[in-house]
Amino acid sequence: MPSAVGPIKINSVGGGVINFGDSFYLAPKSASKTAAGSGAFNTGDFINTNSGLSATNALDPDVADQIVGGNA
Repeated sequence: MPSAVGPIKINSVGGGVINFGDSFYLAPKSASKTAAGSGAFNTGDFINTNSGLSATNALDPDVADQIVGGNA
């Protein structure tokens, strides 16, 4: 359903997405990648991680996963 959005002012956005009205095409404006070993992102109280030997492969053979250059 079409919608009209009046003038707005956004001073800052600390992460997240802002959409107004209908959305025909959404594209990311930034992309990032993180590599971490087993148990690295555990959160909470009383974490007990026994992973033994752990190895993380950070090699990226395809170089670019999602091109962001054209999303201006």
